[in-house]
Amino acid sequence: MKEFMLLFRSDYKNMQYSSPEEWQAVAKKWQDWIKGIAAKDKWVAAGTQLSPEGKVIRPNGIITDGPYAETKESLLSYCVIKAESLEEAAKLSEGCPVFETGGTVEIREMMNSKSWK
Repeated sequence: MKEFMLLFRSDYKNMQYSSPEEWQAVAKKWQDWIKGIAAKDKWVAAGTQLSPEGKVIRPNGIITDGPYAETKESLLSYCVIKAESLEEAAKLSEGCPVFETGGTVEIREMMNSKSWK
């Protein structure tokens, strides 16, 4: 079984909620989606929500605001799941609530030290 990181991206402007009840409803959608993956014994770890502000450090000490200078889309959060293949990981990402805000899920296989040899 391989591990995959799911990276959730969206425009923070699309995630403005008008009331605590609306926020609770969105949070429940995320919880239900996660519980569905966990019920299949495919859940490994959750990441926390990331702030929209950040810095990017480049060679020669160049520091820029970011990390999304060219796009409005920001990295919101991430999680780690187990799957046999990239295709299975993609199938598990179906129904992710980030799609409701026009967001995306990037899927990356996590490499272990044995993969580097």
